[in-house]
Amino acid sequence: MGSTFVSRLLGFLRIAIIGAVFGASGNADVLNLVFNIPNNLRKLLAEGALSSAFLPVLTRSHVEDPSGDRSRRIVRQLIGFQLLILVPSLILASIYAQPIVNTILAFPEAERQLLAARLLRFMIHYVLLISLAAVLMGTLNSHQRFLVPALAPLLFSAAVIGSVLLLHQHMGVFSMVVGVLLGGFGQLLIQIPAVLKLGYGLAPTLRFRDPHFRRILRQWLPVLSTASIFAVDQQISLFFASGLADGSGSAMTNALVFWQLPFGIFGVSIVTVLFPLMSRQAAGGDFHAFSRTVAAGLRALALLLIPAGVGLAVLGRPLIAVALQRGAFSADATIRAANVLLGYSMGLFSVGAYTFLQRVYYALDDYRIPLRIALVTMVLDVGLSLWLKETPLGVVGLSVANSTAFTVGLVLFLLVLNRRVREFRLHFLGGALLRGILASTAAAASVFLVRIMLDHFGLRSWWVGGSGFVPLLLLLLEALPPALIVLLVYRFMGIDIIRLVRRNASSVVEE
Repeated sequence: MGSTFVSRLLGFLRIAIIGAVFGASGNADVLNLVFNIPNNLRKLLAEGALSSAFLPVLTRSHVEDPSGDRSRRIVRQLIGFQLLILVPSLILASIYAQPIVNTILAFPEAERQLLAARLLRFMIHYVLLISLAAVLMGTLNSHQRFLVPALAPLLFSAAVIGSVLLLHQHMGVFSMVVGVLLGGFGQLLIQIPAVLKLGYGLAPTLRFRDPHFRRILRQWLPVLSTASIFAVDQQISLFFASGLADGSGSAMTNALVFWQLPFGIFGVSIVTVLFPLMSRQAAGGDFHAFSRTVAAGLRALALLLIPAGVGLAVLGRPLIAVALQRGAFSADATIRAANVLLGYSMGLFSVGAYTFLQRVYYALDDYRIPLRIALVTMVLDVGLSLWLKETPLGVVGLSVANSTAFTVGLVLFLLVLNRRVREFRLHFLGGALLRGILASTAAAASVFLVRIMLDHFGLRSWWVGGSGFVPLLLLLLEALPPALIVLLVYRFMGIDIIRLVRRNASSVVEE
């Protein structure tokens, strides 16, 4: 979580610099939407779908073959498989970049479509680098090594920041291409020493007859299908955004940067730590411990993500203004991004719990239920998006549709799990939801009280001026009271957040 927090802060700095240099419309729209193409493919071929299929098999191999020979063989096979699939695919994507862009993006100006194809032709190769890095990440996580993989994204942000600052005057938006590729190399290279130290070799092999590797492929295909649904869903949202008012694509991208801060620190971290543990418990048939782990994860997500979502909703405008509003990034861009963030914040807990429950089913070797629920979620998201984007909501409708669809998907997951695992009960989650809502309500009320006081001194819309030292102090004045109130309310209810987080992490070590 600590590493992810620093990574997200660097992510803010990265987006702030991109916004200050390129603005939040025009070429910035093209840059942001094109980068989302390899970023979505990353979720399919790297730490998303592949790790979900790879990690349970590798964890089981550690238990069944303590010598490590099977585990080392699986990792080499996986590296060979990725090279075999990705290298020719990415070459073809480079050659046919223009038709790809014309299919999945719809900028009104032909010049933007041409620029998008030129950017994609180079940026697409990030997929290979991050996919290989994800194999190393999964390998380290399976051995309960979490720090180095968590530090790797820091190099990505640092590379993009440095490239944009140093090269934008000579290369324009292509300065970010250099940063993305250098960052991909950095994420790969930083993990190699730790993997070698565990005794693994990185020479690829193309011998795929191993039954354990074939099991990974059998599990990967349904996980890939599920992840593909979400990648298509996200790409449809980007397609819709590219055809809306100027700046809509950048508003989505900028809003998601803030949304991903609590999602990454709490949601992704909890999933990363508990997934190997749940896989081991399910493999050993200990479903009482498995249910306790699932319940602990959901309770932690509720107590952390519900207040975080409310915080993003009420503090969106001042937060974005202080972080991003400078240079070519205007107050109008702040308002657009904050409105989109409001829609996404409504579903922060739902998406976090949904992602966690996907891994719960993968730990149970059940890949059909996540696929079916993903289909329902996507159909609902696209249907709502088609309707809401034509209303006055515009691009905000896309974020509202996303939050609504994932909330429905979460409910379906919980209902099925309640029937599937008899040791699990829905009431495990009820108390945490109620406490999270109560704490969030008290925190939001404190923000509005502070704003009434500021209004009395003529500081009703202080954030309009953008970033600066005084706006930063005013942001802290609005943000610190709700944070303290959440902690105090939880303390009054007998909940120690620090101990809660430590318990989720230490349970893996104890196991």
